[in-house]
Amino acid sequence: MVEFLNLNVAGSEFRQLLNEIFPESYGLLLYYTYYLLFTYKYIYFLPIIYLFYNLNSKPINLNFINSKMEQQVLEKYIESGKIAKEVVEWSKNLIRPDAKILDVVETIEGRIKEKNAQIAFPVNISINSIAAHSTPAWNDVSVIGESVVKIDIGVAVEGYIADIAYTVDLTGKYAKMLDANKAALENALKILKPNLKISEIGKVIEETIKSYGYKPIENLTGHQIAQYVLHAGLSIPNVHINSNQTLTEDMVIAIEPFVTNGIGTVIETNKCEIYSLMQIKPVRMTEERNLLKDIEARKSMPFAKRWFSRTIKETNLNLILQDMVNRNIIRKHRMFREKSDGIVSQFEHTVIITKDGAVITTL
Repeated sequence: MVEFLNLNVAGSEFRQLLNEIFPESYGLLLYYTYYLLFTYKYIYFLPIIYLFYNLNSKPINLNFINSKMEQQVLEKYIESGKIAKEVVEWSKNLIRPDAKILDVVETIEGRIKEKNAQIAFPVNISINSIAAHSTPAWNDVSVIGESVVKIDIGVAVEGYIADIAYTVDLTGKYAKMLDANKAALENALKILKPNLKISEIGKVIEETIKSYGYKPIENLTGHQIAQYVLHAGLSIPNVHINSNQTLTEDMVIAIEPFVTNGIGTVIETNKCEIYSLMQIKPVRMTEERNLLKDIEARKSMPFAKRWFSRTIKETNLNLILQDMVNRNIIRKHRMFREKSDGIVSQFEHTVIITKDGAVITTL
């Protein structure tokens, strides 16, 4: 789930807006083998495909990943990434013009639960010019239609998060835009390593997208990830910026370029169906206390209003949530729209920075 950059913040350094930061596979192995074989030409790593072929039947041994991260933590990140990738591949068949948006989202969230994982944030489904933070209300009856559909999925295992997104073009008109988006993500992933300036990541993404004739969304960024914390401090730009901030070994980040045929900026709308916990404060009403207890169980991971709409009367829920917002107990994540109503696409992967480069957990 994306981070929003306030372009009005003064200063030339890239600012991490949201200092309201939330308070406190096979495919992976194939990728890493490819990385080692063709980047470092370590032929003797070829046997790892065989050694780790049956991931579902025995513990994952990840000693071949050159990382100081605790083995148990590393395994949780890898596991959440594997589940996220499986859910993504499974979910693609759900994206049809006649599919109800609410049904799609709840089916995907149900699949995550079936995998004995946590929903790291409400599944986002953003249509056409809607860029991010879009999840349906409990009574939404709209269908996807012939549109450009972005699906953003978060999976957590004991709070260790994998964040992944993809776009489906149901119009048949925006294949080149999606190609630009995929290329930007791939090119950014190739250069990741410790001590790399985040400005270099933004530069690669921006140059790639513009070479296809499109624009990156300049005020939406990727982000650092920590246990139970989706936006953990560092923002990863999608444009070239003036910043000396760098990646460090064992950092977990989400790289998520957004591409548009519009002006390249998003604005907040008034619509909000996603919230997250900021801090714990005493509340009086029993219904509010019970809701806060459920929210607190997620720590800082975002939640959807619709998750509680079937158990709490709508008018009461609205009052409770607004009271919590007013008291800075929770914060809103408003839906973002491309300012000029341009079409927007998005692709995303989660990455662990290692001594030798990076491991993509969601690939």
